[in-house]
Amino acid sequence: MKSTAFFLQYVLFPRKTGAVLPSSDYLAEKMVESVQFQTARCIVEYGAGTGVFTEKILEYRKPETIILVFESNQAFYELLQKKYGKEPNLVILNDTAENIDHHLKAYGIPSIDYVISGLPFASLPKPVSNAILNKTRNSLKADGAFITFQYSLLKKALFDQYFDDIDVTREYRNVPPAYVLCCRNEK
Repeated sequence: MKSTAFFLQYVLFPRKTGAVLPSSDYLAEKMVESVQFQTARCIVEYGAGTGVFTEKILEYRKPETIILVFESNQAFYELLQKKYGKEPNLVILNDTAENIDHHLKAYGIPSIDYVISGLPFASLPKPVSNAILNKTRNSLKADGAFITFQYSLLKKALFDQYFDDIDVTREYRNVPPAYVLCCRNEK
């Protein structure tokens, strides 16, 4: 999907799309650098958009790793199906991350190693953000991580409510520059 089509989705659905351009390859690399791909059995992606992070996950994952991809935007979902619909052990869901618990149960997945999130928490309603973060925290393995990016640190206090340890780095080569937050719990 070209940048103009991505921009159109932002114009149509600004609170759900959250950005005017897709994330850069630089940001995608930084988002997955904390993932231990050799041991990960289940990776979940929230808000996959055009698949920039999905591409990196597929590039580094072991073939037997199960990947669940959530995308609620119909146009992006259809694009992801065209690009990745035949990938083994990849499930693309046209649903919101609020329903993570339902899908884990449906697929018989007891816990998640990593969640890579492209969700625009800055524009999501607070009850939606809280539901997603609570379910995510409860679904992660003890040594798992929730990895997200934000364009500012205004929502860091929200993540602090759900995670004990948050490592923050910055990717300046994205437009706009973004903060990457790797969130873990001490269990």
